[in-house]
Amino acid sequence: MGHTTDFRDFVMVENALLPHNRNGVLFPRKIGGRYMLLSRPSDNGHTPFGEVFLSQSRDLVHWGRHRWVMKGEQPWESTKIGPGPVPIETTEGWLMIYHGVLTSCNGFVYHWGAALLDLEEPWRVRARTPGYLMSPQAPYELAGDVPNVVFPCAAVCDAGTGRIAVYYGGADTVVCLAFTTIDAIFGQLLPT
Repeated sequence: MGHTTDFRDFVMVENALLPHNRNGVLFPRKIGGRYMLLSRPSDNGHTPFGEVFLSQSRDLVHWGRHRWVMKGEQPWESTKIGPGPVPIETTEGWLMIYHGVLTSCNGFVYHWGAALLDLEEPWRVRARTPGYLMSPQAPYELAGDVPNVVFPCAAVCDAGTGRIAVYYGGADTVVCLAFTTIDAIFGQLLPT
């Protein structure tokens, strides 16, 4: 990880959590006076781990109070799952868009789905989509540096209309954009 102000010079920062983590996603505001971070613990390689955890911090430097959040439950997320864009705050809870991975005879297949986390205790999953919301279908999602990938990276929500723009990686080669709404996702969520 690193940070920059000009995209020419970068300052590397230490890994905030142990063991190594991937897919670190910071909530957009403090909850209960603490910063909250979703992540997927991993090893040094491509990971045998595949579950989402939440960590808390008072200062963005020291992290603790680690909690398990969820694991893959459906075939499309049977290999591993991980958080994607920053969670979207709704009146019903935090909407988390995440990726799920299936190992097929042709390798990994990345999909994305959604879960609703509790507003005050975001380690509690209130609902989630049983099926995926998006799977690789277009040629630019099926073929590229890593085939069969739709990987959600960022989301922007228009609070007035509930429209969501989801930026995602296609086959680890291109950046793509998909549109949905909070209502459409909520229509797919089932209580846990």
